Formats: sequence, structure tokens, C-alpha cells
Amino acid sequence: MTEPEQNATAVASLVVGPTDLASAISADPADTFPDVFATARLVALMEIASARVLRPALQPGQLSVGVSVDVAHTAATPAGATVTATARLVGREGKLFVFEVIAQDGGGEIGRCTHRRAIVASQRLLDGAVRRNRGLGLG
Repeated sequence: MTEPEQNATAVASLVVGPTDLASAISADPADTFPDVFATARLVALMEIASARVLRPALQPGQLSVGVSVDVAHTAATPAGATVTATARLVGREGKLFVFEVIAQDGGGEIGRCTHRRAIVASQRLLDGAVRRNRGLGLG
């Protein structure tokens, strides 16, 4: 594995669409959420940016997976706005890569997080998921 450089960065952006809104997250019409960018989608964008930092370090058959996210979503973003997450590798904790991620829209910062990712063998991850769920009729 080629170790990524300390402070390496990557970005991920998206234009907030109808399926990115908090109001679209639940399938239960009794749940009511606002028509603004969902925290769940913010976390996903932050993970994508962080994964892009690790992409050059991956060997064939490997991928990176999120392990933890400590996120603060501090401002609302309407549909149609562009959100950009910038991830910066700040260090390692054993096998985990630690990132600081800041997300912004046209009005400024909307959130930040500390995110940890691990590099794993793709097939081993999938095999383990199937084994864990075998008794549920899923594998």
C-alpha cells in the first residue's frame, strides 16, 4: 500500500436535489422533515470526499470503508444549492485513517466532522456480511 500523505485532501460536490432533502429520507408519510439538505446525505458526501483521499492507496481488490463519523450539521441548505465537502487526512489511529471534513454551500460552512476509515479487502468484507446474516435468509 502506498501511504497517503498527511494533509492530503479531496473534494466531493453535489447539487441538492429532491432525493437529497430531509423530507425525502423516510418512506413513512407520518414522519415530517423539512425540505432542506438531509444530514444523512451530508454524511454520505463527507464519506465520499474522505474515500477519494484514500483512493490512490488502494491495491486491487481493496476499498475503504467508514468506521465512525462525529458530525455537526450547523446550517440548512435549500434544494438547488451546491454543497462541497473537503476532506483532509489528519492522521492515523492504528489501522484507521482520520479525516477532518468541512462542508460548505454558497452561504458558507454548513457542517464539519471527524471521520475514520479503514482499508479492507472487498471480498472479505462481503463474505463477512453474508456470514453474519445467513440466519436471516439473506445468504
